[in-house]
Amino acid sequence: MGLRPQQGLRSKRHLGSVLLSVLFLFTPTAQLLSRGQNPSAPLPASPTSTEELFRLEKVEVAGGAELITIHARLDGLNVPDDQKWTPLVTVLRDTLGDKNPENDRLRYLWPLTYTRPALRQRIAGAIPFFYTRVGNKQRTDKVPPPALDLAAPERQVWEKIFWTALQTVLLDSYGMPLKASSYSYRRNLAEYRKSQIVRALSVLSLYQALDGPPAFSDAELAEIHSRLLLSDKTFGGLVDDFQLPHYSARQETSARDERGHNWELLRQRAEAESLIFEPLEMPDGSATHALLWIAKNDLSVRRERPYSGRFLNISDPRADKRLAQWDGYVETRYFDSEDRPVLPGTPDSHSVELIPLALYGLDNPKIPMLLVDFRDTLNPKKREMSRRVLKDISRNMVSLSGTAGLSFFLGRYVFDFVTGRRGMDINQPSRLHTYSQLKLLLSLNDSLEPGLRKQIDARLERVSLNPFENDLEAEAKLAKQQYAALLAYAGKPDGLAARLDRDRRAELVPLEHGKAEQVLFRLGNILSFGKYTHREQATPEMAGRLDVARRIGYHTRFLRQVAKSTARIEVVWSLDEVRRSLEFIAEHGSEVGSSATSAAATIFRRTEDAETRRSCLDSLSRINSRKAKDELIRLSQDQHIDAAWKELIASYLARPHSDGPMSAAKSRAERTGQQ
Repeated sequence: MGLRPQQGLRSKRHLGSVLLSVLFLFTPTAQLLSRGQNPSAPLPASPTSTEELFRLEKVEVAGGAELITIHARLDGLNVPDDQKWTPLVTVLRDTLGDKNPENDRLRYLWPLTYTRPALRQRIAGAIPFFYTRVGNKQRTDKVPPPALDLAAPERQVWEKIFWTALQTVLLDSYGMPLKASSYSYRRNLAEYRKSQIVRALSVLSLYQALDGPPAFSDAELAEIHSRLLLSDKTFGGLVDDFQLPHYSARQETSARDERGHNWELLRQRAEAESLIFEPLEMPDGSATHALLWIAKNDLSVRRERPYSGRFLNISDPRADKRLAQWDGYVETRYFDSEDRPVLPGTPDSHSVELIPLALYGLDNPKIPMLLVDFRDTLNPKKREMSRRVLKDISRNMVSLSGTAGLSFFLGRYVFDFVTGRRGMDINQPSRLHTYSQLKLLLSLNDSLEPGLRKQIDARLERVSLNPFENDLEAEAKLAKQQYAALLAYAGKPDGLAARLDRDRRAELVPLEHGKAEQVLFRLGNILSFGKYTHREQATPEMAGRLDVARRIGYHTRFLRQVAKSTARIEVVWSLDEVRRSLEFIAEHGSEVGSSATSAAATIFRRTEDAETRRSCLDSLSRINSRKAKDELIRLSQDQHIDAAWKELIASYLARPHSDGPMSAAKSRAERTGQQ
């Protein structure tokens, strides 16, 4: 990595979810930590504006929606300059044809590098114990498959349950060959999708961090990031929308802790073995990967203690005779008399030849994950295979039951615990996450020295165990082809617009049918392999009903968020916004659920503002449910509430309930009269 002086890019925004700091672009401001020192280094080239790295494109879709696409300049690919701009992620936002963000709904997310596997890839993916790529898919003219339906995440949960049941009850009963093949295919497909979701998540995070033209609101971004993270969980699609921001915050904290933990483990081990630890920093200053180097003149230095590969998981470089006649990549750097990196030609500087040893991913639980071993290409792959082989053998070839099964799982738990505590990279969590990071990182960044980049490229693809994976240049070509197909699909009357209309009619189902009927409809969808989906008939009132339902959801989530606040509400929130949401809930009391009821009662208790309290009581009195009346009764019996407020609550309880929605003007007029 060069040491040319340039200005580094700094993120201007704090990232709001777990992977908002997991960005796929090197900012080579890496500090060279050599022999326990932490010298500062000049900053290599880095984009100075969002426009140099990303472009945002919005395309209107007939029927009231828009496609939002983030294009990236893939400087790391060996293609002409006019072909470097590549579409990476597209999201469909259903706006109902207006400019009101309260009724917007995010629908499909397409990672444009995510494609249907070619026939030979599918065949290879179904072969048990086949852990390698089989080449690239060359071309496609089909609309890309969405990785996630953000508007219906629960659909994925039921599909997982159905396929798991089908695998267990039917396919497993036909013997080991079919059992192993079907399991291998489904696992490869799931991991391929997961790797593409990781990249899409990181592209969105990086774009948002660089303060480009706004693509999504903070709430939308939190929804996207949380849904993508939860897509890997069995029941993640059932998580309530209200919980998404909190989930993102927890995951962000966890990821930051894991990265810091792995950073320190790797740095300390490198220092103990007199190796050079070089973190690879991101635009916000975080580091998701790190390189280890050794100075050529240190190869002959005798060590006072034996080499320990704990957490490093590479062989002793000083005992490796190949390094003495190393003909691979060597990088020359310059240091001053205090071993601080300086530019070539600096007075009193001396040169040091460095040999790369390994590249690690830091965003993993437990220990740093080895991604590239420059001396042993198969070393990372063998360690990744240890996890897959053990799972495949225990699932496909060993029939365990009773005491034998319990003994096996206890033994495996002890084995995992010991290897994790000892820093042994055997049967550890998959490299899928950090491997996906590094692949996109290489495509986005050209700051690595060409020789080093070539060495990493040649070794990285061999780590992949998935036949469905394509290399970087193939993915860039497929992304452009799939985006062109998506735009053509969006322009057809029977294309994306028709699909959007079907989705809206399916969205009406909860407004027309109870829970029991919805369960039956879902069961029919699952048993028909997704062919049957119940939809309501299109009517002129459909858009209006969806508008009201979505806005009720928007204001309900906001009020729940306000109610969950531990501080005094008027200190943290804008009371004008709170009252506006309460008024909307009051206007549509006959259609509001129990969540808004609980939120209004809680807000009443946590504010001293008289107008806001009256808005809470007005909302509760107009919500057509037994729960709303019970909340008013509990407030009237609360010993901490003044007598004057209790009298007002009693007047609301004595008032006959209005079944229809009441206008905000009438509501405000009544409150004025009460004052």
